[in-house]
Amino acid sequence: MSIDQLFPTAREELTDEQLLTLYAPRTADDGAWLRMNFVTSLDGAVAVDGVSGSLGGPGDFRVFELQRYLADVVLVGAGTVRDEGYGAMVLPQEATRWRADHGLTDHPVFALISGSADLSPESETFSQAPVRPLVFVSADADEARRDALAEVADVVIASVPGGAAIDPRIVRAHLVSRGLTRIHSEGGPRVFGSFLEAGVVDELCLTMAPKLLGGRAGRISASESSVPTHMDLASVLRSEDELLLRYIRT
Repeated sequence: MSIDQLFPTAREELTDEQLLTLYAPRTADDGAWLRMNFVTSLDGAVAVDGVSGSLGGPGDFRVFELQRYLADVVLVGAGTVRDEGYGAMVLPQEATRWRADHGLTDHPVFALISGSADLSPESETFSQAPVRPLVFVSADADEARRDALAEVADVVIASVPGGAAIDPRIVRAHLVSRGLTRIHSEGGPRVFGSFLEAGVVDELCLTMAPKLLGGRAGRISASESSVPTHMDLASVLRSEDELLLRYIRT
């Protein structure tokens, strides 16, 4: 399986090191960089039978794994963690070696967004975590659930006082305060939609899978309001019939 770079130069097969250089995060005004990563079918479906992992091919999976090499923190919504069967955020040995050589910790922090704190403290996500995870909850989340999660993770209230919804600006600011400035998010659509509404998304990495699905699957972002946001095309890669696109917010 090869990945060819089509833009901005002529086609050439890329090594892992070249891909890591290509995907290296930039820096926004607050010193952070928040990347969203998604895969979609040609007709805009974000999942097959509720799961996105089956959409992507080998090229998508390769870049998906390499993006984690670069991250200080991997940010995921609780629904996606459950639907996609996430375990602990443990990188393979080749990744930890690369990160050590580049001045990064062995593993990124796993940060979960769960407004209701509806996560099991006994799950492998926490019990096998190499780094203590973070959980962002709302102020009105059940106190007993919050206390149970606090035994296995750092629980952060990320809503405005009296608010029920997670405020993405609070999430981003808290991560920056911890020095976790390379923020890599793997969804899901509600997380993306809320972060897009809040204006805190710097980059979108989008794989176009060569499939048409039909059905009623949702889009990669879901929010109450439409938020037109112009994005500049940064790169286009091809892996067989997949296209891997990168867009940077203007």
